Parts: sequence; structure tokens; C-alpha cells
Amino acid sequence: MTNPVCAIVGAGEGLGAALAARFARGGFDIALVSRSAFQREAAAKAAMKANSTCHTQIFEADATCPESIEKTVGDIQEQKSPAPIDISYKELEDIFRLEVVGAFASAKSVLPSMLAKSRGSIMFSSATAAYRGSATNALYAIGKFGLRALSQSLAKAYSKGGVHIVHMRLDCDLDVPIMREIYGKSFDVNEMAQPSDVAETYWWAHHQPKSAWSNEIELRPYTEKWSY
Repeated sequence: MTNPVCAIVGAGEGLGAALAARFARGGFDIALVSRSAFQREAAAKAAMKANSTCHTQIFEADATCPESIEKTVGDIQEQKSPAPIDISYKELEDIFRLEVVGAFASAKSVLPSMLAKSRGSIMFSSATAAYRGSATNALYAIGKFGLRALSQSLAKAYSKGGVHIVHMRLDCDLDVPIMREIYGKSFDVNEMAQPSDVAETYWWAHHQPKSAWSNEIELRPYTEKWSY
């Protein structure tokens, strides 16, 4: 990282996300440290929304283990560049387990019974990162690319068995409390996707006739600027 760095230990979707957004707007690069991948991703998304040019990196560490915190913060201080080549093997393995292995495990647990009944739907919630790489957020893109490949592969293998498998690309922010907090006074409900409306699309996809299935669906509010 070449800019001043704001390291947030215990980064999450509440204060951590708000801090990430504020310091990103102030020109800082953001280093997010947490045990929870979900919490780190929420804070990372807030930082990137606040300043798309900031460099955001995520680190896994446990605050109850001081040695891991000391090592991680030390690693952050030694960061020279957010280039993909600097990704550690552990980071790569972690994102693969999070985005691909977890999704595969979920699909594997339900596919046999669905195939036996020749019906059922499996929907993977994804993002624009599944369609393009990133110089500054390569890990996220790698994970989502992998998820999309998994979805497509499962669809090609098992659609003929009556199981509808869909990769849902959410190119949007959802109208949830954390996003209202991040946007503050600039929050505009018209620029958000309503979770209930997104759920309606999942419901619609589940009920598509077999002769006209969608295996790739993208969702965005009508005001979205089509960044991809």
C-alpha cells in the first residue's frame, strides 16, 4: 500500500464499515482484520463504495490470540503494493474455501435428493467481480470467478436431471441498515435494491418453466450506472 493506511482490527458491518468508508474517503488505504470473512467483506464493500480508487486488503486474525494480531499488523505495515502477486497462499486458500468450497458443500448436500425427485433450485448469490478481474481487489474477484465457474459447471452437469442452478449477480447495494449508515445524508432509496424485490426475483427464477431456464441472472436498481 502506498497511501497512508488505516488498519481496522475487528472490522465488521457496523462501526468497522463506517470507519472504513470514512478513512477511504479521506484518501487512506484500508486494511481489514477480523476472524469473520462476512464481516471483513461488509467493511471492504463500504470502503470501495466510499472511494473506488482506494486499496483495500483483508486479513484474517483472532483478537483473542495476541500473537496472530501482532503478526498480522506487522504484515500490514510491510505491505508495499496491493498487486495480485503479493497475495499469500493462505489468503488464496481462504477465499477459495469461503467462495467455492462452501458453496460446493451446500450444493453437494442437496443435489442427490433433488436429482432423485427431478426438481429443485440452487441459487448462488454473487457479484460483478465474477465477471472481471481487479488490480486492487484480486482476492474478491478470484473467489467470485470461482463461484461462477462452479455454478456453470453444476448447471451443465445437472440441469438435464431437472435441477435448476442459477448464478445471481447482484450489481447493487441492498437497502439494509448498514448501507444507510454508510451513505448517511447522501442515502437515496432509489439507488438501492430492496431485499424483498431481490427475493421476488429468486422466487421467479425458482418457478421458471423448464423449457426456458435462466442460468445467469443479473440484478440492479434502475438508477445503477452500469459499472460493468
